[in-house]
Amino acid sequence: MHCASLGEFEQGRPLLEAIRSQFPATCILLTFFSPSGYEVRKNYPGADLVMYLPIDSKENARKLIGYLQPSLVLWVKYEYWYYYLLELKQQKVPVLLISGIFRKSQPFFKAYGQLWRNMLGSFEQLFVQNHDSVTLLKSIGFNNKATVTGDTRFDRVCSIAAQWESLPEPLSGFCDSHPVIVAGSTWEEDEELLIHYSKTYPHIRFMIAPHEVSKERIEDLQEEFPNGILYSELLTTPSEGIANRNVLIIDNIGMLSRLYHYAHITYVGGGFNDSGIHNILEAAVYSRPVIFGPEYDKFAEARDLVEAGAAFSIETALQLEALLNELFNNETLLKESSQIAGDYVQQHRGATAKIMQYIQEKRLLTN
Repeated sequence: MHCASLGEFEQGRPLLEAIRSQFPATCILLTFFSPSGYEVRKNYPGADLVMYLPIDSKENARKLIGYLQPSLVLWVKYEYWYYYLLELKQQKVPVLLISGIFRKSQPFFKAYGQLWRNMLGSFEQLFVQNHDSVTLLKSIGFNNKATVTGDTRFDRVCSIAAQWESLPEPLSGFCDSHPVIVAGSTWEEDEELLIHYSKTYPHIRFMIAPHEVSKERIEDLQEEFPNGILYSELLTTPSEGIANRNVLIIDNIGMLSRLYHYAHITYVGGGFNDSGIHNILEAAVYSRPVIFGPEYDKFAEARDLVEAGAAFSIETALQLEALLNELFNNETLLKESSQIAGDYVQQHRGATAKIMQYIQEKRLLTN
């Protein structure tokens, strides 16, 4: 299974674990392009080997595919490697695209996009997230290769929520009976909106998990939120030492998906960058309304939840303050938006099972 980075790994993980469960004798190689994926998951126990995919060249592709002789290749969402895909096709190795999503602006659908269309021709089946993707693929001749299965991320976040375990007791003490906002995967632009509210409403507890946890970023957060305490300090600080602290700064990686459980309202960062918002499903699965910045149009789940009234987009600190006050002061609105968010995630489960059915029916992992 090849993943560009950590987000794509989490997307493909439910399928990888289903394969491990149903075909335990299968050897699994997990490859990454980005260090942000490899460094975090290089010791992932669900794979027999985790490595970077060697640079895309004709020679590298020929050597690696010839050495591995894989029975099946899973390609998660995007990031198409020309020489690898063509070598896999030449060697008649089945390749499946997992949770793909296509837009008209992509080169596949342009007059100059023949090379890109050739890469798509290397896939045995394209499992995509929505019907718009199927329509686009059919417009360039992929009539029988595209199937709507949905997004495997829904299966992943549901699995995480089902296995939720509480974090150490000091965290519950920090929250106590206060309203709680969890802000995840934040960038500086996101935090600038939260600073005023955290100072103006000290009775509300904030948990802020930045997208990056470098020493410099954590120090910046400590300056921005002087009433904050680091999570690493919280574990050793007596309860009386945190009584007047209303901001908890998460200075580690790996806790965020569990933190959202403690929130009354969630905020997901990235919405002020061109790349767009981070994973809002991790928050919505716990039946929590989600707030984010204006750059979210690329994400179907964000558009759906905004339309349904379970997610909200803001651009300024004043808009954020007005929205948070409205949600906290209107119990009915908060309850309804929370319920809609949780129901939406549950209703979109099942992509993993559909892809596994295909693998079984085609006997792709059966000698």
